[in-house]
Amino acid sequence: MIVDPITNPYAPGAGQRPPELAGRDEQLRAFDVVLERIARGRSERSIVLTGLRGVGKTVLLNALRSAAVRGGWGTGKFEARPDQRLRRPLAAAAHQAVRELGHPRGEDVDHVLGIVKSFALREAPSGARLRDRWQPGIDVPAVPGRADSGDIEIDLVELFTDIGGLAADVGKGVAVFVDEMQDLDADDVSALCAACHEISQTGLPVIVVGAGLPHLPAVLSASKSYSERLFRYQRIDRLPRAAADRALVGPAAEEGCAFMPEALDAMYAVTAGYPYFIQAYGKVVWDVAPVSPITADDIRVAAPQAESELAVGFFGSRFERATPAEREYLRAMADAAIVGSSEGQADSSGDVAADGGSAAYDNGAELSAVPTSAVAAVLGRKPQSLSPARDALIKKGLIYSGERGQIAFTVPHFGRYLRAQA
Repeated sequence: MIVDPITNPYAPGAGQRPPELAGRDEQLRAFDVVLERIARGRSERSIVLTGLRGVGKTVLLNALRSAAVRGGWGTGKFEARPDQRLRRPLAAAAHQAVRELGHPRGEDVDHVLGIVKSFALREAPSGARLRDRWQPGIDVPAVPGRADSGDIEIDLVELFTDIGGLAADVGKGVAVFVDEMQDLDADDVSALCAACHEISQTGLPVIVVGAGLPHLPAVLSASKSYSERLFRYQRIDRLPRAAADRALVGPAAEEGCAFMPEALDAMYAVTAGYPYFIQAYGKVVWDVAPVSPITADDIRVAAPQAESELAVGFFGSRFERATPAEREYLRAMADAAIVGSSEGQADSSGDVAADGGSAAYDNGAELSAVPTSAVAAVLGRKPQSLSPARDALIKKGLIYSGERGQIAFTVPHFGRYLRAQA
């Protein structure tokens, strides 16, 4: 059989659902239980998904939202940004969630939408002219005196309480989905934790489902000490071998194509089981392979093109966001990882610290971080002098700090990319 590029099933893209959502059955089943328990009035914690970029957090977040929609829940989603406060995007998400609930009493819906509008409008600076005020697009009058105090913590509790009451009337729930949750402002993180804490105590059917980088739990813990007990944390990692094979074989079979066993071996060696890499390599391999079944030789022929596309779109686009000083810091991290591996700091998979680049992936060991002091040593500088570059890279989402004095790349294989560029 000829492999036709027109029927290529693989879909590399930011947040784009792959044709086969492999390896996430456990999370989907657990979320179905959460939805059913809350619908029956049982207490459940909100959920936080964490992981490196490229492991499919956004895809899974969207899949969980789809499950909530199928259950008749009201849902809303937004992506946090470092330059935006919480009120506007959360108001838009709440607006959508209220509309999705399908509450039969229009006056009750309008009342809650008026509260959502009051919550949103409170962001406008005091004394701002009407034409300068942001309008949330809610066609009902604002309800004064509710969720509009100006204290985001108080207002968020009141907003969730009123939305939760509306959901309870129809025996459903409301789920707010927050992507890139680590980018929320510190005050907004604190308010969101406090609101989740209050709602969980009252038993109202409202949950927050967040997704973010591996240091998100530390961000939440720094905001509220009880956040460790407030959320159910789920680490989303690269796929085990069987799931990675299924992500390739299932879509191919739908198009009447197959992979030879040695081709699957080769694909796992180059992708390490990272979902984004599976889709990226899978798409190029399909376009390059002349006939089915796809062989290991097809993988070898396609690998340079796939790596070139990743170097531009996945790695290069991120590297270009860094200033010269920040790029110097990133390269020093990659070099420090090599030094660390020679001193016995490599993990058991053969992966060097702070990096996902190695030919030995099969045991799925955790990736490691490098000490900030090691980076400073590579550059011949004092660690304190490098703090501005490190902090800027953290804000840009290129590195993260899971614990004090340790840093790691947010993008798998980034260290290998930097060393190849050097």
